[in-house]
Amino acid sequence: MARKRKAYAPFSLTSEAGVAQTPLEGYIDVDQQIYPTVNTGTVNENGRWSGVKSSDTEFKHFTKAVAIANGGETLTPDTGTRNFIDMTGFTDLFLACKTTTSGNFAITAVFGPDTNRFFNLEPIGSARVLRGASLPANSTADIQPLLEDGAQTIPADVWEVFHIQGVLKDQPMFQFKIVNNTGTQVDLETAFMRMV
Repeated sequence: MARKRKAYAPFSLTSEAGVAQTPLEGYIDVDQQIYPTVNTGTVNENGRWSGVKSSDTEFKHFTKAVAIANGGETLTPDTGTRNFIDMTGFTDLFLACKTTTSGNFAITAVFGPDTNRFFNLEPIGSARVLRGASLPANSTADIQPLLEDGAQTIPADVWEVFHIQGVLKDQPMFQFKIVNNTGTQVDLETAFMRMV
């Protein structure tokens, strides 16, 4: 959007033109242009591009584990090259689970998998419980499991969605270990959605 406006100047138009002994002050025409901008990120202090994060708009990383025995476990997600969740720049996470038999499941956030590097570290301790100190939400600064739920009831044949707030914020590489405690063999589907 372009428009002209008058702006105050500490000199007169004639002094600007080089005419001596003209009074100070005056008003000049100024072209004012307004351009929309979009902030898509910055170059950080390491010289690397860092884009602005936005929440996922749908569930991703769909995984289906077939015939998990009672007491058996599965690591999810486990599909293709995106066999882990990257929460860098994200705060919350929705975990969706759908099972063929209702019952209890143990859900734990674990490190890995070991098929990937953790920044410049290799090998890493895969499937180990994610641990850390999460203040001020927790009353203690002790290093403890970030997400370890021993018994979560999931109904059969519908998606059960869990909202996990804050505790997995900025974790760059992890999976969920889900243990079947239903008393029978089950199929289990999972999906994830990250929120800024």
